[in-house]
Amino acid sequence: MQQADTLRNSWPVLDYAQWRETLQTLHLWTQIVGKVRLTLSPWLNHGWQVPLYVTARGLGTSAIHAGGGIVEIEFDFVEHRLVVRGSEGPDGGFDLGPMSVASFYRRLMRELQTAGFPVTINVVPNELPSPIRFPDDEMHASYDADAVHRFWRALVQVDRLFKVFRTSFLGKCSPVHFFWGSFDLAVTRFSGRAAPVHPGGFPGLPDPVTREAYSHEVSSAGFWPGNDAYPDAAFFSYAYPTPPGFGQAKVGPGEAIWSDAMGEWLLPYDAVRKAADPDAALLEFLSSSYRAASDLAGWDRGLACGVGVPGRPRAVHG
Repeated sequence: MQQADTLRNSWPVLDYAQWRETLQTLHLWTQIVGKVRLTLSPWLNHGWQVPLYVTARGLGTSAIHAGGGIVEIEFDFVEHRLVVRGSEGPDGGFDLGPMSVASFYRRLMRELQTAGFPVTINVVPNELPSPIRFPDDEMHASYDADAVHRFWRALVQVDRLFKVFRTSFLGKCSPVHFFWGSFDLAVTRFSGRAAPVHPGGFPGLPDPVTREAYSHEVSSAGFWPGNDAYPDAAFFSYAYPTPPGFGQAKVGPGEAIWSDAMGEWLLPYDAVRKAADPDAALLEFLSSSYRAASDLAGWDRGLACGVGVPGRPRAVHG
């Protein structure tokens, strides 16, 4: 039991260079699954109908209503299977292992057809430079099961604390979403006021989608495992529009840094993982960056913040 508890509560090592190829492949696999949810779901404000969610086994779509039935798709990062579960009939799916994006795409489409949920998706990846159509992508084909399992364990910890952070905010706040376009886990608070029209310009993301997503003022925080431009896992916090002075605000813990290039606060994942109290370190980052953004932008925090959750540390309060 003690060993199981230690595993459950640990923050695993995430080495971007070690699992780079697997990360890139998994990113594309999640885009295929996410586009199934996007295609079969009615539009919800800010694109909230598209994300995946952290589950007890990995990442999943949650229930999707389609054709009079329900289907859900889950990446099981414990048994390393892709599970297709319909409201009628047995579960379908296949084992996850080294396979090309093209093979994953074809196998998933067959599984959905067999389950009675045929679907046609946009086969061009989003938010990536020089995308390769899913049916043509034989280049990305890596799968390191241990690395994927570690990533999921990190997501479990982050999801837990993002949900704690979310509890004390009485205003409009997103669920904790895993966005497959940017491959990050995020939670967003809204001031309730309209925002200036967003300039757009994200690769592979239509400007009207971006502008609707940022139609109102936000303070958003998230976690992503890194990319070639920033090859380290990190937490981030930004505001739209960015209030004057946000980059010079007091944001903790001490390892938090402002990135002019990204226009957001960053906290290295390793700073949290190695902290004496990882929960407190991450909650300090989330709370202090939100306070800075909301104060500088003149949010009415008295209306947006409740009394908090009994027994929670003060750091989680709005």
